[in-house]
Amino acid sequence: MKFDFSNMETDHFKTMSEFKECIIRGGESAFAWNGSVYGVCFSESGYCIAHADGNFEKLCRTPDDVLEYMVGNDRLRDVITRVTVLRRTI
Repeated sequence: MKFDFSNMETDHFKTMSEFKECIIRGGESAFAWNGSVYGVCFSESGYCIAHADGNFEKLCRTPDDVLEYMVGNDRLRDVITRVTVLRRTI
């Protein structure tokens, strides 16, 4: 079951583990970092992360692989608790 939250405080990832648990359970999110928007979703082969327009798509096998994705000059792992979550399920 997926839930779509609209409260920015609720959507915020407080820990890296919370982000990993979200995507492990099939959750999807869209977030902004330094003026760019990104999306994460579940795919047949694992997880997909990309810019919101679909550019720079990367297929990842594990949540830890997703966290290695570069969002601008930063690894997602280093900023996941500071991104602005625009949309989040689970």
